[in-house]
Amino acid sequence: MTTALLARRFLAEAARTPVNVLTLVLVPVVFVVVAAGPMADAAELLGGPGGPAVQTATAGWAAGFIAGVAMYFQMRAARAADRRLVLAGLAPSRLVAARMATGLTLAVVAAAAALAALQLRTGISDPVRVAAGTLMFAVIYLAIGALIGTFVASPVSGTVLVLFVWILDVFFGPAIGAADRPVTRVLPTHFVALWMIDLPSHHAGRISDLGWALTWTAAATAVGWAVITAASRTARPPRHRAGPGSTADQIAAGVQMGLRETGRDHVLWVLLAAVPVVFVLLAVATTPEESTSLTVRENGRTLSQEVWFPDVHGGTMTPIAIASLATLAGLFTVLDARSADQRLALAGFRTGSLLASRLAVVIVLALLATAASLAVTATVFDARQWGLYMGASVLIALTYALVGVLIGPLFGRVGGVLVAFLLPFLDLGIEQSPMLHPQPPAWAHALPGYGPGRVLIDAAITPTFDETGALLLSLGWLAVLTAAAAVVFRRTATRAR
Repeated sequence: MTTALLARRFLAEAARTPVNVLTLVLVPVVFVVVAAGPMADAAELLGGPGGPAVQTATAGWAAGFIAGVAMYFQMRAARAADRRLVLAGLAPSRLVAARMATGLTLAVVAAAAALAALQLRTGISDPVRVAAGTLMFAVIYLAIGALIGTFVASPVSGTVLVLFVWILDVFFGPAIGAADRPVTRVLPTHFVALWMIDLPSHHAGRISDLGWALTWTAAATAVGWAVITAASRTARPPRHRAGPGSTADQIAAGVQMGLRETGRDHVLWVLLAAVPVVFVLLAVATTPEESTSLTVRENGRTLSQEVWFPDVHGGTMTPIAIASLATLAGLFTVLDARSADQRLALAGFRTGSLLASRLAVVIVLALLATAASLAVTATVFDARQWGLYMGASVLIALTYALVGVLIGPLFGRVGGVLVAFLLPFLDLGIEQSPMLHPQPPAWAHALPGYGPGRVLIDAAITPTFDETGALLLSLGWLAVLTAAAAVVFRRTATRAR
């Protein structure tokens, strides 16, 4: 009875957050309904099965994404409370059972939402197989979210780490790339995806693809139980520091504190190097050796230019890595400092100084993400106009860092993380992608990545600059986003919790 009561309380707490309901709708709609077609096209381009197989796999991807991120934040939010319950006399086994029951319920709900979206879009040809595969995706990512939530305290690092594993799993898995690469067989849902889309691996041995998929799921359940047990015995209270002074002193102190807090996060530094490697180097390593056509502007004319795909693929993946890291940096820089900023404002810290110091930290992190990504890109890609290419990359980083600043107060942690990932993915990864669209669709011109994206493609492929209008549009987006960030920050910094 105690276990059931706790599980109901944990689920009621999750249900009281409106953004949790939003994510159950938003993520399946984006991955299963909106992005399934372009991802199927990308899979065919990269040597994968493409077509209905990819569209079916999107249900598992969506369910895994929802479950992994939700479990990470549940672990971080409940860490201190769980420890107090154990100290108050609750048997650890009951607490772990309640958390596991909550996690499994989240997995079922996430799988149901993803399957509903798939049914509405294409229908489900093999309901039992697809439903079971989708649920296995969710259970495996529950364990991944719990494991990361136990050992990684920083939300920005933890979230990016969940996304890092998910991106590796999805974009280098058998549904997008070739199914026979030995290096990808260690990915957590490799065999689940193969069995779910009915694509025999021919390397599963006697245990079969289903046997390995069930083994991964059982191992994930065991890992989830172990890490939740460990988490109930530890708690680390947050610490905030502040200092008064003149406007210049306050800005300097705010920047110093923000950078010092970031510097302590060793996982973040690893991710700054690892994420570009995944997006750029692994993308190049798995690129088919063939030519492709890109639409560019040269001397005022729109031309179709034939290029060698492995030579340019890395350069077109760089903006996605930059935008993803920069958005999350802006999101968590503001969210992590919100309570401290409210106390500093009450203590006399000027709102303008707070805004300037936080934006300075955001800019530094955005530039670090850009530098890390470009350093990796330079090893496999040679832009025709390097100076302009780097400038366009900085524009993308600053633009999406400011987007992160805005979405944090609007959507909170869980919703903000999802939006922070989905926006760059849909904008730069799908709609602005020169591999999927000769020209971005008309409605995509209104997205923040259109202007800097066109400048970056022009710099990457052509020897002269022909995207003045796109550059001016990029600068206009920066001005609007900066003004909006100032308004949102002033409201949240002075609002009592």
